[in-house]
Amino acid sequence: MFKQEVAERYKQIQDEICRGLEIADGKGTFEEELWERNGGGGGRTRIMQGGSIIEKGGVNFSAVYGKLPEGVKKAFSVTEDDFFATGVSIVIHPNHPLVPIIHMNIRYFELNEETRWFGGGIDLTPHYVFENDARFFHHKLKQACDDFKPEFYPKFKTHADDYFYIKHREETRGIGGIFYDRLKPDNTNLTWEEILDFSINVGETFLPIYTELIDRNRDKEFTELQKEWQYQRRSRYVEFNLVYDSGTKFGLETNGRIESILMSLPPQANWGYNVQPEVGSDEHKTLQVLKKGINWI
Repeated sequence: MFKQEVAERYKQIQDEICRGLEIADGKGTFEEELWERNGGGGGRTRIMQGGSIIEKGGVNFSAVYGKLPEGVKKAFSVTEDDFFATGVSIVIHPNHPLVPIIHMNIRYFELNEETRWFGGGIDLTPHYVFENDARFFHHKLKQACDDFKPEFYPKFKTHADDYFYIKHREETRGIGGIFYDRLKPDNTNLTWEEILDFSINVGETFLPIYTELIDRNRDKEFTELQKEWQYQRRSRYVEFNLVYDSGTKFGLETNGRIESILMSLPPQANWGYNVQPEVGSDEHKTLQVLKKGINWI
C-alpha cells in the first residue's frame, strides 16, 4: 500500500540523517526510544544531547493512525474519523552561537483515497544572519524544488515567510526556507509517486545543507555576548513553537507523545526584559533582516 511505502522511505531518511549528523558532530550519538501511541501506531524518537556541536537535536519518525479528534476534524474541514499520518521531524540546536538552528519536517496525511496530502519544508534560524550562508541555504532549496517544478520554490518560499512569522514580535523566526502543505496531484500536476519523490528530495537536501553550515562556522571564536544573544534568540524559537506551530498543536490534540512533540525546544533559552541591541552591532543587523520577502538567491 502507498502509505506503507511512504512510511518506509521516511524511515530510511531518518536513518541516513542520523548517521550523517553523528559523523558531522564527531562526538555525539543518537539515543533511540521506540514508542507506541494509545489509539494506534507509534514511532522512533532519536535524540542527541551534549555533542561537540549539537547541544540538543532530535530526528523523529512517526506513523500513527486512529480516530481524529473533533477539533482537528473541524480545522481540516473533514467529516471522516479514521486517519493515518507519517513523517520525519527534525530540530537541531547547536551549542555554538554562529551555527544556526535548523528545522525540517516531511509528512503525509491520509483519511481516504480522496482526502490525503503531503506537507513539509525546511527552515533556518540563525542566531546571527550571514549573507553567504543564507544564499547557500536558499540556493540549495531552490535546486531541490526546481528538480520537480520551477514554480515550487517561489511559492513555497513565500509560504515559509508567512508561516514562520512571530506576529506578536513582528519578525520572522529566522531566514525562512520552504514550507508547503496539502500537496496532491490536482494542485501540482504530479502523480502521488512524484510528490513522494519530491518529499524525499527535500529530506535528502537536509544533510548536505546542515553539515556545510556546521563546517563553515564551528571553528569560529565567539564571545560571552554572542552566547547571551544565542539564548535570547532561542526564546523566540520557543515562542513560535508553543504559540503558532501547527505540528505542535496537531501532536497535542491527537494524543501524541509529549517528549517527542516538545523535543523542538532548546535546552536553555533566556527572556531578557526589553532587550535592545546597540544600533550598528551584529545583533542589531540580524534583527534588520528578520523580515518577510527578502530575496536571498
